[in-house]
Amino acid sequence: MSVDSEVFGKLMAVIGDEDTCVGFLLGGIGEVNENREANFMVVERDTTVAQIEACFKNFLARPDIAIILINQMYADMIRSTVDAHILPVPTVVEIPSKQQPYDASKDSILKRAHGILKPPEKRR
Repeated sequence: MSVDSEVFGKLMAVIGDEDTCVGFLLGGIGEVNENREANFMVVERDTTVAQIEACFKNFLARPDIAIILINQMYADMIRSTVDAHILPVPTVVEIPSKQQPYDASKDSILKRAHGILKPPEKRR
């Protein structure tokens, strides 16, 4: 168990391609809880959209996860589920992958922030 998870009790979770997950795991975020549930999912060619969505919902329901990092290309596959999550914790952060660059116009957090910070349009 990492020092941060012992002290604060919250983890980061990752849903991504192999390169993304390996990078974060090498950075030390990998964790398997007492129920043998990992805090990461490597999405491969044969992974279905239903499996990605089920993993995402599982991470949302886990009380030990504070941040969910997800490759934007996989967030697009389950966009309605990602956009439906409006609670601040766990925070869902969409990140780029090697296969697809980041598109800020699709990011659910940035869309909400833009809606809050956007000045009202003037009426003529």
